[in-house]
Amino acid sequence: MVRSPLTPEQRAAGKRLGAHLRAARGDRRPDEVARAAAISPETLRKIETGRLATPAFTTVAALASVLGIPLDELAGVALPALGLQRTG
Repeated sequence: MVRSPLTPEQRAAGKRLGAHLRAARGDRRPDEVARAAAISPETLRKIETGRLATPAFTTVAALASVLGIPLDELAGVALPALGLQRTG
């Protein structure tokens, strides 16, 4: 199966998500956060820089848990046009 190229909106959403995760990481070392989320440091780097614009849900959920970010907050960052309401 051939994957369709990402749209500009998907790439922009990935960059916003990555920047938000990077800001939430703060002074924590990337390898520590990656290990705690059970992903490779390279995967974390790709997500934070927007090179991996559509990471798997389980990866995003693991990072959210490790960084203490509610998933609805990340959804609002990645999909602001939807105007998602906070549920918690």
